[in-house]
Amino acid sequence: MKKFLLAACMISGAISTASSQRNNQKIKAVENNLGGWVKIADSAGWNIKNRMAYYHINGLSIAVIDNYKIVWAKGYGWADTMEKRPVTTSTLFQPASVGKSIHAVATMELVQDRKLDLNLDINDYLRSWKFPYDTISHGKKITTLELLSHMAGLSVHGFDGYKWGALLPNIEQILNGKPPANNEAVRSMFEPGKRFEYSGGGYTISGLMDQDITGQPYAAYVARAVFKPLGMTHTFYQSELTEKEAQNLATAYRYDQQAIGCKYHIYPEEACGAALWSTPTDMAKFLVELQLSLKNKSNKILTTNSVEQMFTPQSKEGNALGFFIEKKGDETYFHHDGLNEGFIADYTASLRGGKGVIIMANTDLAAYIDITEEITNSVATVYGWKGFYTPVVKHEVNVADRLLKTYTGRYKFSDGNDQHVDIYLRDGKLWFHDSSSPTPWLVHFSSDTDFFFYEVLFNIHSFSKNASGKIDGFMIKASDGEFKVKKVN
Repeated sequence: MKKFLLAACMISGAISTASSQRNNQKIKAVENNLGGWVKIADSAGWNIKNRMAYYHINGLSIAVIDNYKIVWAKGYGWADTMEKRPVTTSTLFQPASVGKSIHAVATMELVQDRKLDLNLDINDYLRSWKFPYDTISHGKKITTLELLSHMAGLSVHGFDGYKWGALLPNIEQILNGKPPANNEAVRSMFEPGKRFEYSGGGYTISGLMDQDITGQPYAAYVARAVFKPLGMTHTFYQSELTEKEAQNLATAYRYDQQAIGCKYHIYPEEACGAALWSTPTDMAKFLVELQLSLKNKSNKILTTNSVEQMFTPQSKEGNALGFFIEKKGDETYFHHDGLNEGFIADYTASLRGGKGVIIMANTDLAAYIDITEEITNSVATVYGWKGFYTPVVKHEVNVADRLLKTYTGRYKFSDGNDQHVDIYLRDGKLWFHDSSSPTPWLVHFSSDTDFFFYEVLFNIHSFSKNASGKIDGFMIKASDGEFKVKKVN
């Protein structure tokens, strides 16, 4: 009997070791297979640490979902460069607007419990403040469905936050745009239901509705309704942070790796996600629950019908209730991204098959889309998301130095526009710096005159000559037309 138990343990250990080795191999593959919209023929994928350096990212954290399970999570770089504190899987980031997905789930639970009707006037539920309708709404009332899908026609895209020690506004001051709030009032821009218009202000109204309906502080309600049932023990709103978790917060940095003037901004706006702190692992628990709910395999918060309703797009933009829906290849995905001062976050998860990835980093702007898409593309490739990543393949050519020198100079988009481009040589490479971009882009050539960038999707660029054969500008050919950027010196 002892021999049998020993043999069984040895077999179990061997299986566990083999499984761990396979997982480590996939982690390594993800780390070395990053890719953007374009791929150079016969080139290898990018390395994650090299791309972090390229985008000036101090710290980054990832969690990967496969077959409805969190298969691995890992941190990279520094949570705080001065303290030399590394990113771990317990490091909390501000996921920003990713929190809108959490808010939508918490609100749908009220709908499911018949405490809220998605299609009734929001003022039927608001008690502590009323939305001031005016002639812009043309007599149409705003609904919760429209708030959650960004179809309410409201202003205030997002919020800037406040430095430490600043006087913070309450929610009524935020909604009315009154000091000390640093945003404009949340008001109608056009009649509700007309078209998509992203509005963090609309989510702030929805959060106040949840608070008025439940009679609880918003953060406390969401913790009870979402975080606790899913075991999201490392997810908090700013107002609920514990002293212990405050030691695990990542520090915010600009695109140039410099601090933003304080460790991070304080956000009193909760429902839009700005005030949220979380980890990729905790957010992955949230995504897996929704995936399992669609299969009716777990309904810790919402029923299958509620999730299906929440994932129904309300316009051609793919805007559902707290999520964006997009089809790639044979599969449909739900996703959301977020940007706070010094932080970015992004997740993509499949409606079927239990696949997904969530990425958070303590940087902003320059790497907002690129680094998260590159990592997602790598995960999709390694874990077999059929048809998800289909890059444009280009053959890169070497251009003679004498030609590269003729391309250098300043270019202007139009005479009445201050936006310009400086093209210059550095270390034998041609660089392109648009005045609207905080960082320059490396120029890649597909011919002596045609060029492209990893950072600009799909556009075709081509240097042009005048009648005397001198470079006089470059053409930009996009899906919506083409135009010339003139060389001015």
